[in-house]
Amino acid sequence: MKNRINQFLYLLLIGLSFTSILTSCGGKSDDDYKWEWDDDEKPVNSEKPRFIWIDAAANFPDFANSKDNILRDLKLAKEAGFTDVVVDVRPTNGDVLFRAEAGTQVKWLGAWLPSGYTKIDRTENWDYLQAFIDAGHGLGLKVHAGFNTFTGGNTTSLGSEGLLFREQEKRTWATELLTTSGIVNTLDQSASGAKFFNPVNADVQNYVLNLLEALASYSDLDGIFLDRGRFDDLDSDFSLYTKKKFEEYLGYSISNFPKDVMTAGTKAGTLPSPMPVYFKQWLEFRVKTIHDFMEKAQNRVKAINKDIQFGVYVGGWYSTYYGVGVNWASPEYNTASVYPSWATANYKNYGYADHMDIILIGAYASPNRVYGTNEWTIQGFCSKAVDKIKGDALVIGGPDIGNGAWATSSDLVVNQAITQSIDAAFNACDGYFLFDMIHLKKKNQWQYVKAGIDNMLGEK
Repeated sequence: MKNRINQFLYLLLIGLSFTSILTSCGGKSDDDYKWEWDDDEKPVNSEKPRFIWIDAAANFPDFANSKDNILRDLKLAKEAGFTDVVVDVRPTNGDVLFRAEAGTQVKWLGAWLPSGYTKIDRTENWDYLQAFIDAGHGLGLKVHAGFNTFTGGNTTSLGSEGLLFREQEKRTWATELLTTSGIVNTLDQSASGAKFFNPVNADVQNYVLNLLEALASYSDLDGIFLDRGRFDDLDSDFSLYTKKKFEEYLGYSISNFPKDVMTAGTKAGTLPSPMPVYFKQWLEFRVKTIHDFMEKAQNRVKAINKDIQFGVYVGGWYSTYYGVGVNWASPEYNTASVYPSWATANYKNYGYADHMDIILIGAYASPNRVYGTNEWTIQGFCSKAVDKIKGDALVIGGPDIGNGAWATSSDLVVNQAITQSIDAAFNACDGYFLFDMIHLKKKNQWQYVKAGIDNMLGEK
């Protein structure tokens, strides 16, 4: 499969400096390498990367204005056994924490403190991303940028912030949602949360691609991971712009839109009955939209920096992920043969795994469901992702240890599950991924990660 030798070098050379990696790669392009693993050549556990995600907002109280705190916590990550960090540099409000002419620098983010949900101002002007790169590389960690792709604002108890709220002329970029009350612009909804762009919109895509080019220009950045590279949900996007693009895709007009496409209130996992005539083709059109964007993004990023790793974060629940318009599987995975109720024969053509170097899988099962073979177990999420991705990209999976049942379970259950999750992921896929650093910090649970990693590495 493509990119396999780059991926081999990436695993083999963990712990070496970024300069050493460039020397080892010899400046060759991705297309110069072809590699497939034989069963007896798959990387051993010591070569498998261990990723930790660093959410921008949740960690902002510590990191917004302190390089010392960044170094302090990256040391903790290194000591626990992590090899890679992903630092979120475009939070859901759509502003940026890296150098980019097209972007607006983050001025404040909301975060939970003991006193409640609080506005955290950024008063420093040093380069946030570069501070992580410098500190991480000094410790022998690889540093990747996390990038919220199709969000342009958010609404919280502190108010509304972001491009979509600041620039009224960008209102047409905001997604329009199919509700039981009709089609509504997301900016007209008062509900808290991220406000999504319409991914179909060409101006939106060009804006995001320009930001990604700026991010790729960091020559010492090890990788870029796109988060929320998707539609908002199944009810998005039903604008006249998207209707026209869908009709162009079909090759003819639809007289009864949106009724012939989808029934208002339809949720992923519960198919409409009776099924609208164009529903399955609509799902196909949406995954093609995201596939084509990901191909553009890969090309634009690699044109700036051919050595950078390019990947995505996605949820492991593939059986319902059609709801956000994403097919993260290999195009060799025949979706319709497994999910004929919602996937067309062409759905598989828009699997985008072959455009990725690494895919981070959110194996977000509860702490009492670590082991198993099905979705909604950590091990099952990882093993099923490997089956669907088919070697096109490295598969790195793991849990969210601070939300859902993880937040309500006893410390004893959670601590044990953290350690077990490493075993489950290592033995099911190509490495380990944990969301999020803030959760480890809140309860000082680093030792449970270290215990699990040490077990995998055969260390005491």
